[in-house]
Amino acid sequence: MYSYHNTIKKRIKNGELIGFDYIENYKNVGRCLLLYFCTPPFERPIRPHKYYIYQEILDNWSKNGGKFGY
Repeated sequence: MYSYHNTIKKRIKNGELIGFDYIENYKNVGRCLLLYFCTPPFERPIRPHKYYIYQEILDNWSKNGGKFGY
C-alpha cells in the first residue's frame, strides 16, 4: 500500500524539500499547500484537510534554514 504522506515526510527528512507555497487554484486540486522538491516528482500538493500534518514540520524546516528538523 502506497502512503502518500509518509513518502512525502520521508522525502522532507532526506533533504529533498526546497520550498513550499499555499496555492489557491492548483490544477485539478484547487486550494492546496504545494511542496517543491529537488527530485522527481518535483511538486506535491497537500489538500487543506491535511495541512495539520505538515504545519510543525514546515515551521521547523523554515526555522532551520531549509533543513530537516522535526
